[in-house]
Amino acid sequence: MRSLLDILDFSTDELSSLMNRANDMISHPEFYRHVCDGRQLATLFFEPSTRTRLSFESAMLALGGRVLTVTGSDSSSMAKGESLADTARTVSCYADIIAMRHPLEGAARVAAESATIPVINAGDGGHCHPTQTLADLFTIYREKGTFENLTVGLCGDLMYGRTVHSLIAALSRYPGVNFILISPVELQIPDYVRFSLLEKGIPFEETTSLEDALPRLDILYMTRIQQERFDDHSLYLALKDSYILTPNKMTLAHPEMAILHPLPRVNEISPDIDKDPRACYFKQVYNGKMMRMALIIELLFGKSQPQPGTPPLYLNRLCSNPHCVTRFEYGLIPSFYAVKGEKDTYRCRYCDHLAET
Repeated sequence: MRSLLDILDFSTDELSSLMNRANDMISHPEFYRHVCDGRQLATLFFEPSTRTRLSFESAMLALGGRVLTVTGSDSSSMAKGESLADTARTVSCYADIIAMRHPLEGAARVAAESATIPVINAGDGGHCHPTQTLADLFTIYREKGTFENLTVGLCGDLMYGRTVHSLIAALSRYPGVNFILISPVELQIPDYVRFSLLEKGIPFEETTSLEDALPRLDILYMTRIQQERFDDHSLYLALKDSYILTPNKMTLAHPEMAILHPLPRVNEISPDIDKDPRACYFKQVYNGKMMRMALIIELLFGKSQPQPGTPPLYLNRLCSNPHCVTRFEYGLIPSFYAVKGEKDTYRCRYCDHLAET
């Protein structure tokens, strides 16, 4: 049994295979209308969602399957104090595959370790969002024809933007990719993402200026400043209008630059940009449905299995991340991986943050 918890769970060859299948679905939809007859997808969304939940449900219905839906922890037994592990075990008795969104970072891994069916991470707090990255990669490939030798600008909330973290991880595996990270100082990428880039020797630049970056970009990945991730509302108010992409600013960009956005959009992209042929964010929505269809087929019927990884270490330490699932899930023992080349430094196996020292 295989799950998708992080975009790195799939090799680049496997991602190419998923994209090939998605392209075939676009060309021959009639071949896939009954692939999942008799199968059921459980969508467990303990955090608000419109696009991702509907995308999963639409994908399963298009394959001939059925959908069971839970939205919000208040409407589930978690409101009674049930653990996430028990919820996953229970839902495994009702469905064939789970797509789950949860506000705690690392929650999807807890569910996958307890479930007896495949689990898809549909977003865990500010950690990662691998199926949005499938949509992003498919869109980039259809627009550019390659992932190699691209300069990719990521703009907005890079600290809490789980879609940003997953996309950086995915694109870092392709040669010649260069990142320009555009954000307020307060919302720069987390240390564990920066460390990963440095460890792999991936070129990146951090800047606060969108205008300076635009002329150099092949891809601009805009994100909203996420109100729900801020503990300090006054800081959100100070930063929420940091970047607004307008037609005037777009005059600085390359004529073939592609604009992506994981949506929802607030005000960071002017509606006037929608008419620009470089705007690809609504294409992403469609591409996301097709890639989720391809993923569901792979997890339900695919033969490939992940290779065994490095065994975790159980230390007398806590994860440094206050939003890590290990701080909230009853009975869950924190575990870590040793950071290569760094003495006495350990990374949480659930949310990737460092252990407390």
